[in-house]
Amino acid sequence: MSNQPAHKIRIGLVTATIWNNDGSYSVDLSRSYKNGDNEWKNTSGFFQADLLNAAKCAERAEIWISRQLSNQR
Repeated sequence: MSNQPAHKIRIGLVTATIWNNDGSYSVDLSRSYKNGDNEWKNTSGFFQADLLNAAKCAERAEIWISRQLSNQR
């Protein structure tokens, strides 16, 4: 995989990061939060309140990837 993501989708505190590995795509889902030192961190764990945004990010990632693959044909 390259060092830079192909695309990012963010809804609320949830982010879908899309990676391109020679035309094969993968997606990382993460949630941002502030730690005790008030610094922003990321986790792969989600609360119930995050699940709808996670689902929407995953759906938009799938749409974005499908469009990229269609443009390659």
